[in-house]
Amino acid sequence: MNKKRRSVPGIRHYDGPAGGWGALKATAIAVRTQMDALEAPATLLRTNQPDGFDCPGCAWPDKEHKSTFQFCENGAKAVTWEATTKRVTPEFFANNSVSSLWAKSDYELEGYGRLTHPMVYDKASDTFRPVEWQEAFRRIGEKLRQLDPDAVEFYTSGRASNEAAFLLQLFARELGTNNFPDCSNMCHEATSTGLPRSIGIGKGTVSLEDFDKTELVISIGHNPGTNHPRMMGTLHELSRRGVPIIVFNPLRERALERFADPQSVVEMATLGSTDIASTYFQVKAGGDAAALKGIAKHLLEREVREGGILDQPFIDAHTQGFADFAADIAATGWEEIEQESGLTREDLDVVARAYAKSNATIITYGMGVTQHNKGTANVRLIADLLLLRGNIGKPGAGICPLRGHSNVQGNRTVGITEKPTAAFLSRIEEVFGFTPPTKHGHDAVMATQAMIAGEAKALICLGGNFAVAMPDHEQAFPALQKLDLSVHVGTKLNRTHLLVAKETWLFPCLGRTELDMQRTGRQSITVEDSMSMVHASSGKLRPASPHLLSEPAIVAGMARAALPDSKVNWEELVADYDMIRDRIEQTIPGFTDYNQRIRTPGGFRMPLPPTERVWPTPSGKAMFSVFEGVDENAKGVGESVLRLITLRSHDQYNTTIYAMDDRYRGVFGRRDILFMNEEDMTERGLEHGDRVDIETALPGHAQRLEDITVVAYSIARGSVGAYYPEANVLVPLDYLDKESGTPSYKSVPVRLTLRSKEIRPL
Repeated sequence: MNKKRRSVPGIRHYDGPAGGWGALKATAIAVRTQMDALEAPATLLRTNQPDGFDCPGCAWPDKEHKSTFQFCENGAKAVTWEATTKRVTPEFFANNSVSSLWAKSDYELEGYGRLTHPMVYDKASDTFRPVEWQEAFRRIGEKLRQLDPDAVEFYTSGRASNEAAFLLQLFARELGTNNFPDCSNMCHEATSTGLPRSIGIGKGTVSLEDFDKTELVISIGHNPGTNHPRMMGTLHELSRRGVPIIVFNPLRERALERFADPQSVVEMATLGSTDIASTYFQVKAGGDAAALKGIAKHLLEREVREGGILDQPFIDAHTQGFADFAADIAATGWEEIEQESGLTREDLDVVARAYAKSNATIITYGMGVTQHNKGTANVRLIADLLLLRGNIGKPGAGICPLRGHSNVQGNRTVGITEKPTAAFLSRIEEVFGFTPPTKHGHDAVMATQAMIAGEAKALICLGGNFAVAMPDHEQAFPALQKLDLSVHVGTKLNRTHLLVAKETWLFPCLGRTELDMQRTGRQSITVEDSMSMVHASSGKLRPASPHLLSEPAIVAGMARAALPDSKVNWEELVADYDMIRDRIEQTIPGFTDYNQRIRTPGGFRMPLPPTERVWPTPSGKAMFSVFEGVDENAKGVGESVLRLITLRSHDQYNTTIYAMDDRYRGVFGRRDILFMNEEDMTERGLEHGDRVDIETALPGHAQRLEDITVVAYSIARGSVGAYYPEANVLVPLDYLDKESGTPSYKSVPVRLTLRSKEIRPL
């Protein structure tokens, strides 16, 4: 549009590439404002290195440690945020009531620094007061013994190590429950549910080496520059050697357009950059299924006309269900595909032709695919598309779900699941000598619903910011305050900690960057990245406080107190983490020679049978699926309904907000923003800078987010974007993918009401 936009405070055009000098400047600011200047360089250079620590940020794998540094801008922020010199002491809590802290922003709360002492909430003074560890464990154990085990919820954050997560699931199962709400329930549960039905495992099939051999990458529903930024180095390499990268994403994201590698002397010296996407399609929010079916339709039609498009020998030998899949695609009309995807038949033909030409294709995807009412079916459609041309189980090809937090995949591997298999439970009984419960437990949404209903009485959080990450804060927040007991293990203060129950305990733990000394000496923990590589992580920094305990030690302390007749030797396990890994090896397939293999730089890869074209499905074959229709989500009710996407800013990781900027999208110093297509704005009589109220447009829901500033942005028509977790208030708790339980954060029907034409000052 040619109309000149009004100036809006905090909004200005950003024309630079992702990465480059902007990333180095942001890293320098993070170091200067958070860390000791003498410690910072050595600490950052130990990130993702042998004998160093695994970045507490994203789960993208390390690449042979060939470069000087193995961290990115957001990884540096994650490290400096943890290794900060700022402290939250008992004196801080004595001077700040919980009520006064509640009035602070999420950014301010975590910005106060590292927790230093175990604390318990004192209702009389409305403050947290310090407590001795053993007193805390004794009281928690006493309380847990009074409760029905199924009234206790055990939450796990993706930053927890394999060792801590394994001990937590052991504790809960010996107590008598399979209640494991987990951060993966809110992001990639659709992957964990859908891929086993398609290929037999709930993990991706590609390695970094496959990216070296691929001929085409199709990227759907993710923004690597913010959410898994070390991936940008891989995409940069692909683009520079001429590999097409086809992007489907509702928003124009700078990192998917242009990237300047901070490790490229030429690009830094010349202020140059590399184009990333060879083709960029702005699919509607919730239009991925339609787009995927459109590509498949082109391929199947070309197979009929020309032949040789599909890998028929692979389909015949390795798959089942192709005929039903093909019949459904044939019955799906182009009009509905175009309407729902927001793309033309010709657009999708461009992709189909590139895919048909490629001998080895990788499809990468993120939460833009999974966080929908049919997220599981979306994941299976991606697998279907790969199966059509035999693109699983050969070099340079495969499916690549992009996990967010650094060990969310590892937690699931070592037993954090509310639906354990009979084989896993049998091994627990054989190795540890107690009979674990078999009844399925609660995922994150079910746990929250149980709290709302008054059925759940206790919540134990191994990291995370549970209530804030969940949808529907108006129901979720009060539910936590009704609990008899809440326990939070973390490094920093967050809003969930302030939702105090009848008894609330706040336990500070060691971070990834810190030295973990137990009775037998320095310990390492392990994590599993997005490509199923398991490797060791060991910090060297002096702990933020002498009163910190490690996550395994805290879990074991609670378990000993709650289970006085436990079959598990908790003290032995905490004294030497090798003993924990020995028990994991005895219990879970794929961990053979665990302790030996993690002492090899780079670690080892978990078994992935589909990479060998072995399919651990009931049929022994990869399974095609049928996606009914093309619509992923509810249409909403009323006039002028839009689909809301919740987004992270660039200065954010999950619920952690490092600063109030979103550099690549041109937002500075604020988060009260609604990104909107200019044609949609004109149609509704809105202008850049107008202030609106947003209301959920679903039957029976009246959820609102008020006084949000409209910002014109390159986003697909019919789609709008607002920041997570603030916009979570608009997501109903029961608006989810019923197969996986994943909330539909990425396509909520909403309506806008003009609040004011006045520009809101910062």
